[in-house]
Amino acid sequence: MTQVINYGIIGCGMMGQEHLRNIALLNGARVAAIYEPDEIMGAAAKAIAPSAEMMESVWALLSRDDLDCLLVASPNYLHVPQLEEIAARNPLPLLIEKPLFTDPDDARRVRDLGASYPAPIWVAMEYRYMPPVQALIEQVEAATGGVKMLTIREHRFPFLPKVGDWNRFNRYTGGTLVEKCCHFFDLMRLILKAEPVRIMASAGQEVNHLSEAYDGEVPDIWDTAYVIVDFDSGARAMLELCMYAEGARYQEEISAVGPKGKIEALVPGPGRFWPTHLGVPPVPQVIVSPRHPKGPQMVEIPVDPTILDAGDHNGSTFYQHARFLELVRSGGTPEVGLIDGARAVEMGQAAQLSARTGAAVEVK
Repeated sequence: MTQVINYGIIGCGMMGQEHLRNIALLNGARVAAIYEPDEIMGAAAKAIAPSAEMMESVWALLSRDDLDCLLVASPNYLHVPQLEEIAARNPLPLLIEKPLFTDPDDARRVRDLGASYPAPIWVAMEYRYMPPVQALIEQVEAATGGVKMLTIREHRFPFLPKVGDWNRFNRYTGGTLVEKCCHFFDLMRLILKAEPVRIMASAGQEVNHLSEAYDGEVPDIWDTAYVIVDFDSGARAMLELCMYAEGARYQEEISAVGPKGKIEALVPGPGRFWPTHLGVPPVPQVIVSPRHPKGPQMVEIPVDPTILDAGDHNGSTFYQHARFLELVRSGGTPEVGLIDGARAVEMGQAAQLSARTGAAVEVK
């Protein structure tokens, strides 16, 4: 009989509720306890996981003796203090949402915690687990003969409303190139199997949130960016981000090119945003374009509708949880560890600095 794994959840806003829906689809997993300080979000979380007990504090949740693992899906700026609290009180296997931290000064704090933490810590980088992206990762070497150029384009909707409007301000998010784009910097390192050495960026706030004000303060979060990254392998990567292009057919387009050819992954945005008058949403695609013989080969990568409907990330949250759950049951090493999470944040911070100063930033 499969052992039931009990989750304790810290933070159940929009992303936390996506985690709840996906945990409910797993065999042998249940949410036993939730800490969510916002009354409305707490009620929504309880509706998704009615058997979970709502806890009055992080400390109270960590004091339970029936939990097997933890998930942190709180606002970005709370991740480090909550990680410290978990390490001090009940260091269980942990899945912690990206970005791992927002303040450059926290990098060493996180690494020091990781060095003494007795259980696995997995950083939630959902984009790795989108089925078309997984297919690209599996085929990229054979299709390209070794990637020389990698391009990631995300044309998407603006930042959605969050509790307390924390995601409208750089001081809480770490900035768009950290908050949003750490996913893409993680993918760059994963696909290229290399480390960044130089980052150049041009970015800013051009369209979104300019007419908004919260306690008299206008949001300063960016919505536009180009980022170029040189890697120690000699490969180059580029990110193009536009957060006012939700009319596009595909939200993410990834292209990897090498001496043998090119491979692309095309990923649609959340199905709930697709206009119903246009019919069914587009299906993800992977396209391989060899140089010899010439001729693109396209394969559709459909996702189970039940899994697709459980979140906004093309099914990736489910597949990530399935692998994390296996880690909790059987042990081993997280597929996305603290170093991966930290490097993705540091690349985003270097890109933010480059965009502010107009200078290339060397990455140590």
